[in-house]
Amino acid sequence: MEEYTTLEGYGQDEFVERRSRFIGSIRPVTTEEEAIAFINEKKAQYWDATHNVYAYILREGQVRRYSDDGEPQGTAGVPVLEVLQKEGLTDVVVVVTRYFGGILLGAGGLVRAYSHGAKIAVDAGGKKTMSPCTELEMEFGYDLYGKISYLLPQHHAQVTFSDFGVMVRLRILLKDCYVEGFQKALTELTSAQVVPQVVDHRFDCLPQ
Repeated sequence: MEEYTTLEGYGQDEFVERRSRFIGSIRPVTTEEEAIAFINEKKAQYWDATHNVYAYILREGQVRRYSDDGEPQGTAGVPVLEVLQKEGLTDVVVVVTRYFGGILLGAGGLVRAYSHGAKIAVDAGGKKTMSPCTELEMEFGYDLYGKISYLLPQHHAQVTFSDFGVMVRLRILLKDCYVEGFQKALTELTSAQVVPQVVDHRFDCLPQ
């Protein structure tokens, strides 16, 4: 499993080019059903627009789809898709809406306008890197809590759950690349008294 880049969240921005209004709307998705639902939502919201051009890229099945929605072939959907690819994004859908202002932009002008509409949407949504991570659970006495707490940031571990009962119980999330080093350091630090158990594998956004 490798890292991938997707959106932080929903984003929208707009601009005017020769009286045509362009609105870029974008959001993270994980399935084709979610992507299509978002496209339909924007088509309903901007039902009176001249065009609702879209593109989406999904990790699952390596899906890439786009639509010119009535614009000349190659001037809208492909440029929008290419912006997503250049930004290195996946699991994302973008719709660039156009309200025609009466002045023709020409093929080159359309390509630039739709590309810009997609780019400002990406900038509004923000990007984040998702990494393969492992969640570990461990239980230990209070006498080891200080030492283990000191160890966690050294391996960029994030505490996801803590319970301070008779014993301390912690769940931590680490990028896979740090797991082996953390387990080795924990074994040395606690003389193998604490053996973490794997409770989950998932993609998540962690610093470092």
